[in-house]
Formats: sequence, C-alpha cells, structure tokens
Amino acid sequence: MIRDITLGQYYPEYSIIHKLDPRLKLVVTLVYIASLFIIEDFYGYIIVVAAMGAVIAASRVPFRFIVRGLKPIMIIILFTFALNIFMTRGDVLWEWGWLHVTRQGLYTAFFMALRLILLILGSSLLTLTTKPMKLTDGIESLLSPAKRFGMPTHELAMMMTIALRFIPTLLEETDKIMKAQQARGADFETGSIFRRAKALVPILIPLFVGAFRIAQDLAMAMEARCYRGGEGRTKLNALAYGRRDLGAAIATACYVGLIVAERVLL
Repeated sequence: MIRDITLGQYYPEYSIIHKLDPRLKLVVTLVYIASLFIIEDFYGYIIVVAAMGAVIAASRVPFRFIVRGLKPIMIIILFTFALNIFMTRGDVLWEWGWLHVTRQGLYTAFFMALRLILLILGSSLLTLTTKPMKLTDGIESLLSPAKRFGMPTHELAMMMTIALRFIPTLLEETDKIMKAQQARGADFETGSIFRRAKALVPILIPLFVGAFRIAQDLAMAMEARCYRGGEGRTKLNALAYGRRDLGAAIATACYVGLIVAERVLL
C-alpha cells in the first residue's frame, strides 16, 4: 500500500498535458478543485467526470497507475461514506435502533465520496505530468507579485516542491523499514486496526532519523552547488506560453462556463 501513493510522483510521457506550461496547469488545477465544491447535482458531476476522463486520456498516463493512488485513502473514503449515510437526517429508508439510512444520506454519501475521489485524481495528475523543477518555476512565477511585499517567493516555491518531491522518497524509506522489521518478526498485516496501528509506532523513530539524514544530504548537495536562494538566479529554460496553452485555457473557460450554466439553469 505504501507504494500505491502516486501524489508527488512524476510519470514521464510525451503528451500534450506534459508539455503545457506549469503555471497554467496550477491555475487549472485550482479551478478544477473549486468546481468540485460548487457542483451539487448529478449533471454537474457528469461534466466533471467527462472533463477528467478527457484530461487523463490526453496525458497518456495509464489509468490503473492513477487509480492506484486511491488505495491508501480508501479507508477515509469509506468512513466518510458511512458517516454521511447514517448521520444525515431526512426521509428514512431503513432504521435499526439508533442507526438510520435516509434518501438524503445516500445522496450526500455518494457525491461526497465521488468528490474525494475526483479531488485526489486531479491533484495526482498535476504532479504526474509536471517535473518538480518546472513545478517550482511555475509556483514562483505565480507568486512573483508578492515579492513587492517582501515575500520570499523562490524559497516558498522551493520548499513546497521539495515537500512534494520527497513524498515518494519517504514512502520508499518507510517500505524499506517495514520490510526490515518484518524480516525480524514484526507483524503489520494481522489483528485489529488498532493493533496494526500500534505495530506501526516503532517505524516512526527510524523514519524520522532517515528523513533528517535525507534533508542533511540535500542541504549539503545544494550548498556544494553554490545555491544561495533565488536572488539573481537565471533560468536555462524560461517559461513561455504557447498555442497549446491558449487552447487549454479556452477549454478551461468552456469547462467553467458549463459548470456555471449547469449551476444557474438547473
């Protein structure tokens, strides 16, 4: 399950989504996330699912690889689904003691779970189709107006990108520690959920030690390459919008128009 987390990973492919400007992809992702919290009915989700399916097909990232990232949060999705079913008041369809299932609860639970799934898929697709350095440049460029107020935009962008980049690294480190402890007799698979959670506690100390070691190695490597922050730095490949970015922006505008029209008219 540790290896199933796709957030922060980059999937190399030669597709139109990979070639898009990272600034545009960041803005489109934010628009997409905002749209998930605007829609409230079946027709709105049809538009979102169709748009997400088109982007996944254009990215050429295998659908199985993207969906694999849902496995680690499946417990959260199921818990949210059950919570909305049994805790939402309305027209009772089934009742047993203090438990009750309502028509409104089923409606809310289904769309809340679908919203979480679409949120994870969209966020994962951003990192899967954007190289870490380009993502850093995109974040820094979008935050550049804040330089006037003294905000260290380059350092903030670098911190966020490093945090995303090292998610797979820390997960791989966790997997190695778990396998080493399993070879010594540790059991992480059997027993109740509380017993398995308690068995994971001994992993934390070596994981933190490994994280600090990785951070120290990264800091030494950056200092060895004379990294002193973003002041006065130049870029070999400067970001520039192209025709494909204009087409993607028009497609995003059409998507927003459909969402707003569906929200207003229906």
